[in-house]
This record gives sequence, C-alpha cells and structure tokens, in this order.
Amino acid sequence: MTRTLVLAAAISLALAACNGKQEADSVKTAETAPATTPAPQRDNPLLTASTLPFQAPPFDKIQDADYAPAFEQGMAQHLEEINKIADSTEAPTFANTIEAMEKTGETLSRVSRIFFGIVQADTNPAREKIQEEIAPKLAAHQDEISLNPKLFARIKAVYDQRDTLNLDPEAKRLVERDYEEFVRAGAQLSDADKATLRKLNVEETTLSTQFHQRLVAAAAAGAVVVDDKAKLAGLSDGDIASAAEDAKTRKLDGKYLLALQNTTQQPVLASLSDRELRAKVLEASETRTEHGDANDTRQTVQRLAQLRAQKAKLLGFDTYAAYSLSDQMAKTPDAALKLLTDTVPAATAKAKGEVAEMQKVIDSQQTDPKSGFKLAASDWDFYAEQVRKAKYDLDESQIKPYFELDNVLQNGVFYAANQLYGITFKERKDIPVYNPDMRVFEVFDHDGQSLALFYADYYKRDSKSGGAWMDVFVEQDGLTGAKPVVYNVCNFTKPAAGQPALLSFDDVTTMFHEFGHALHGMFSKVKYPSIAGTSTSRDFVEFPSQFNEHWATDPKVFAHYAKHYQTGEAMPKALVEKIQKSKTFNSGYATTEYLSAALLDMAWHTVPADAQLKDVDGFEAESLKKFGVDLAEVPPRYRTTYFDHIWGGGYAAGYYAYFWAEVLDDDAFEWFKEHGGLNRKNGDTFRDKILSRGNTVELSQLYRDFRGKDPSVDALLENRGLK
Repeated sequence: MTRTLVLAAAISLALAACNGKQEADSVKTAETAPATTPAPQRDNPLLTASTLPFQAPPFDKIQDADYAPAFEQGMAQHLEEINKIADSTEAPTFANTIEAMEKTGETLSRVSRIFFGIVQADTNPAREKIQEEIAPKLAAHQDEISLNPKLFARIKAVYDQRDTLNLDPEAKRLVERDYEEFVRAGAQLSDADKATLRKLNVEETTLSTQFHQRLVAAAAAGAVVVDDKAKLAGLSDGDIASAAEDAKTRKLDGKYLLALQNTTQQPVLASLSDRELRAKVLEASETRTEHGDANDTRQTVQRLAQLRAQKAKLLGFDTYAAYSLSDQMAKTPDAALKLLTDTVPAATAKAKGEVAEMQKVIDSQQTDPKSGFKLAASDWDFYAEQVRKAKYDLDESQIKPYFELDNVLQNGVFYAANQLYGITFKERKDIPVYNPDMRVFEVFDHDGQSLALFYADYYKRDSKSGGAWMDVFVEQDGLTGAKPVVYNVCNFTKPAAGQPALLSFDDVTTMFHEFGHALHGMFSKVKYPSIAGTSTSRDFVEFPSQFNEHWATDPKVFAHYAKHYQTGEAMPKALVEKIQKSKTFNSGYATTEYLSAALLDMAWHTVPADAQLKDVDGFEAESLKKFGVDLAEVPPRYRTTYFDHIWGGGYAAGYYAYFWAEVLDDDAFEWFKEHGGLNRKNGDTFRDKILSRGNTVELSQLYRDFRGKDPSVDALLENRGLK
C-alpha cells in the first residue's frame, strides 16, 4: 500500500497490541486547555526531520502543544502533494504516480508515528484531548485521498499495464497493493456511496477512540483497593511493596492497590490465598466497563459492530469479517473459523481434565465436607499453581530469581539475536526519551555497520496503556536511506527502590516475542516504505514475533541468561528440567481462553448489516455456547467490553491471527530443528527470506520460498500439548 494508506494503518495499529491492552491509569483526572491552543512562537520540532542520529524523535524539545499544529500542517502538505499527482496532465507511469505517492506525507508520517507512539505509552489529559480531536480529522483526510477519482484513475492505469512495464518484482507488488488498497477503501463506489462511506469512517474512528479512552479510565477505576495487608497473603514482599507504591500514587497511603491488567485473568490470582479477594479481583476485571457510568463501553461496542457491517455491505461484502479477511492470508472467515473450531474439542477436553485435577486438590484440603466448594474461574490460577508444584515440584517463586530483567535482555534476548544474526548492541545515553525508565540501544550489523536504534520501555506506569507492543518512530525507507528506529513497550512491574526487577517466565517470553517484531522492523531491506518491515497482513505479522519466542527455551540461550540475580549461578539442571517438563502445563486453559476471545471477535464481525443491535452480554453468552467454549471456569481472555484489540485497535475480525501465525512459527521452528537449530547459517536464511522482505512478495509464497512447502498445523498441536 502507499504511504498514503500506510499512515491510516499506522494510526489504527498503534492502538493494537501483540498481547492486548490493559489500561491501568487515571489520566482523566483533570481538564486541560483545548488541544488546539497555539504553541508559543518557537520552531515546531515536528515539522522538520530530526537532526539526531537515525532521525530519532527529539523528545526533549517536543511539547504537547506542537502536535495539533503539526498534524494540521502535515495533512495540508500531504493533500497538496497528492493533488499534484492526481491533477498531473502527464500520462500515468510508475514513477510519476506510484513511486511519487511513496514520497508524499513525510511530515504527517513523522508526527503520526511519534504522537500515536507516545499517547499509548505515556499519555496525559492534553494528549487524550488531541487524540479525540485529530482522529476523525485523520479519517476524513484519508478518505479525501483514497476516494479521489482522478488519483485512482492514474493508479488503475498503471495497474492495468503492470505486466508490460518491465517492473521489478518489488515495484510490481507495490502497484498491485496500491490498487487493491484503494479498491478496498471504496475508490470504485458511486459518489453517493462514497459520501456514505465517509460518514461511516469518521464515526467508526471517533467511536474506536472513545472505546479506548473509556477503557483506560475504566481499568484505572476498577483497580482493587485492599486495606488489610493480611489479605495479601501469598504475594511476594516485592509484589506487596509494589502494591503499596501504586496506592501512594493514587494518594491512598497505608493501603494497597491491585491494578487491573488488560486480560480477564489477573496475575495476582495465582498467589492470593484469600478466596474472597480473588473473586473480587476477577469480578472487577470482568465488569470494568459495565457499570452504567461514563466509562461503560457496551453501547459503543454495539454501534461499532453495526457500523462495520454496514461498511462491509457498502463495499460488496456479506460481513465485516469477509471484508477484513479478503486481503489476509486466511482470505475468508470460514478458513479462520475452521482453524479455530477444529482445535476447540481438544482444547476444552484438556481444560476439563485440568479442572478435575484442581478439584481433587480442593477436595483433599477440606477437613469438613460441608466446607467444600467447586472450582471457580477466580480459583483457577491459584490451584493451577498448586497442581504444578505437586506435579512438577515447581512454582513461580522458585524461578523468578533467575530472570532479572536486564540480564534477560542482555544475555537472553540480545544474545539469541547475536547468535542467529551476528548483530550487537550498544546503549546510547545521549538519545532523548519520553520517560526516564526508557533505554535506547544502537544496533550494529554483523559487519559492524550501524543498523537501527532500539528503544526499550518495559515498566508499567499510570500513563501507559497495558499489554505489550512494538512499533517504529522511523520506518526503513530504501528511497531515502532512512534506517529504522524501533521500540518495544511492555508492562512489567517496576520494583521498589533497591529491589531487582524479577520476571515471570511469561514475562520473559513476552520480551522475546516483542523483540521478534523489532527484528522484523530492523532487518527490513525494502525500497518502498509502505511495504517495508512489519507492513504485512495481521495473520503474518505475528509470525516473526511468535517464532522468536522459541529461543527463550533454547538450551544454549536459556543457560546464558537464566542465572540467579544474587549469586550469578546458573539455574540448577533439575529446575530447568522441571520447567521443560511443565511446558504444556495448563495448555487446555490457555488455548481455550484464547479461542473464546478469537471466536467472540469472529462472532461480532460476522453479524450482517441488516441485523438488529445485539445485547452485548446476551450475544457473548450465545456465541460462546454456539462454538462450544462456554466453560464457566475458563472465561475468554478478553470479554467483549474490554477487547481493545478489536474495538480500539487494528485487529477487528483479526484476533484469529495469533493462532494462524502460530501455525507458521511452529512449522518454521521445525525447519530450524531439521537444519541444526541455533546457528548463523539458519539465522541468515530466515533473515534473508522472511525478516528482510516486508510485504514485497505474496505472503503465502514468501513462506513457501523459505520452507519449501505450505505450513502444517501438526507442530502447533504438539507444542500446545493437544496432540
């Protein structure tokens, strides 16, 4: 797609997370001056290319008041550049139309990437106000371009001649992507239908922004306040200290705050001994956006589902899912649904077996039969930990001391990348950041040449959306020679002063996952920026990240980073073996909660345009039952009303993509095992055939060119313990 359309994608995907969004902040505590308040007379640093290395954002110079005028000027410049192409009297050619569009929108691209990056990771009331004001303007701006009949006529003229223009494969791919994206954006509609589409797009963008901001506030309000420290029995001293620190930030001195993460289940549920408090935490999580107040999202969800269905019908599709998947690897909702539903029987059967195991533990602990109880969803993690300890003699507290954050980063994540690709890292203290917890590294290629900048923003804070994600401040661009400026954002608990940052193994996996995305962006070697790096379909973009997770458990890599934070000693072999043996533990739960969310997404986005508005709670219950994933003990990973991936982000009808990409990543890892595992030769092959190619080749073919065949689902089922 052109940079013209990539801007819209970047804006949308900036709100989508790899691992979801958990909003735990109280940014809506004060009103500010309107976002359009003019900045004082000074040069706006967003209006010119940064003079810092790699054109890194000058966060030390950017003020909130700079964003709105930069957006306005960026849109005006972009439209002027596009109109010049559309109004040209020269015969349309690849150079004066397709490539020319790639060179437009420099200012708008710059401000969009910086603003939407920072508003997710370090927001405040002023930035939220800007977001509210600018989102519908950007939607209208996008339509002004994608629905321009003269521009589309030129694109179509080049597209129709593409086989006779002697284009190289990358240029031809760009032509085809541009044409397809403009058609999908409504370029072939009548003027009346275009007018309708414009209204739908503006309303959808406005409501998506509203959903996300309501969720931020609702999650903050949903945090559970605990008065009595005794009720926190089971939590580590470090976790209790963090809960006390979180309470202080809300002026709740002497109390403890259990903030909500984005998912339904909350990490503290694995440790809290107090059953009543566990139930309270889960209830707060599941109902955070359903209190009938200003942060209730149910009406927003209803209207968004309806709007998308109407938009799809206007564009010639039966449902929004059919529209959305038509340019993905899956192609059709039926293909995505088949992958999901084919896995349901094995996943739910395993989950029911896990329930039975935990119920035995519960029953064995009751001295009085009358005091017994049935396992509830809020009990799952607590008793799963007990089963894991009994079955594998393993619990989280044993392994956390071996996963200190910086050691995992330097000797795990970076080390694996060095062993596979030969790259090295040097921390830069001279590059400005938007938060003091952030770190910046310059990345050097195997030949010593500077390759990219990498920003790491790992600790959660009140100003940050939840979850974990990757994006870029600067995209790799073969036309200008721009090198990538990539960032990872996570939400790990920040330790109290003087304490180490100890991670769970899930956190370790998240670091490897997000760095897989980062590698995809860093290694891009593409001429045209709009098909560079991670600008691929949703069901392919998660492939490199999920593939990179495998190296977290590679014996050579694991031994290099799994060392005790106090003694530096390697994790004992017996403990390593316990982790390996427990690899598929709780996989029935993990798979079922994911499938439930993915199937909910498909259910909402396969509702036809003429259907009446659906009652949110009723529709959710009905859908889970229809797909056979209505297990009381296993709620969806995200319930409808806080499913930010699909309502506030870019994964509408696309949450299945994680599973689709998992088929690719497990199958690709089989290739690595067949060819000797972790070594430079294999890494260079994967880099050359996958990570450097962006969207320059049809993605199914790109995978076949690497693997030599289509992927098999067998490896996924084995890795999840379902086969």
